[in-house]
Amino acid sequence: MSDATLKIFRGTREIGATVDYRVPIAPGMVVLDALHYVQSHLAPDLAVRWNCKAGKCGSCSAEVNGRPRLTCKTRMDTFPQDKPITILPMKSFPVIKDLVTDVSWNYKVNKKIPPFQPRAGVEWRMYQEDIDRVQEFRKCIECFLCQNVCHVLRDHDKQEQFGGPRFFVRVAGLEMHPLDGLQRTGLLKTELGIGLCNITKCCTEVCPEDIHITDNAIIPLKERVVDDFYDPLLGLVRKIRNAKEPAK
Repeated sequence: MSDATLKIFRGTREIGATVDYRVPIAPGMVVLDALHYVQSHLAPDLAVRWNCKAGKCGSCSAEVNGRPRLTCKTRMDTFPQDKPITILPMKSFPVIKDLVTDVSWNYKVNKKIPPFQPRAGVEWRMYQEDIDRVQEFRKCIECFLCQNVCHVLRDHDKQEQFGGPRFFVRVAGLEMHPLDGLQRTGLLKTELGIGLCNITKCCTEVCPEDIHITDNAIIPLKERVVDDFYDPLLGLVRKIRNAKEPAK
């Protein structure tokens, strides 16, 4: 059994630094196993968030050698054992302690999104392709890796103007549902700031559920916003309709 060196961030949002720990490596071991070894044998006060250890709860997100990952799905044997493995908390969120970050901002954004609202008088029947389309967005486990890697949040601190890819995925699941009758393009344009996304696809690259965030959610939503707010022909139709409506 060989050993690996883990350089783990220890501290709070005010002060902290990486600390080296030597961990024995067993076959099939993942990064979360190594963190648990550190907790059990070397540093019982190490703060690590996790729950299912099966890649389905999204709790164990961290940055391993500079890349946002789920530590429970990141195998130790994918890294050279003669070099240290650096494990840091997610950069886009405030550190609470060690590898645990404050992701509560995401739930504030979530509250802005109106839930599913079925259209009245519509038969509840769906084609399989419609189900497949929205089902992709339901796979999200809210690990917030896409939020962490998004440069609008990570580098430009636009939390007040931007919802982030996770919530564009949620809106896409509602907007593209054939039985939903609520329009959310105004919310996307103003409060969620979808125009700030320049579709670099970094969010898609880190998604552990292989959701095509950019191609299947963000780009179609951008197209809907453009149709509703910037299409000159549709704008003319709206003006004509508004002119015909009686004054209230």
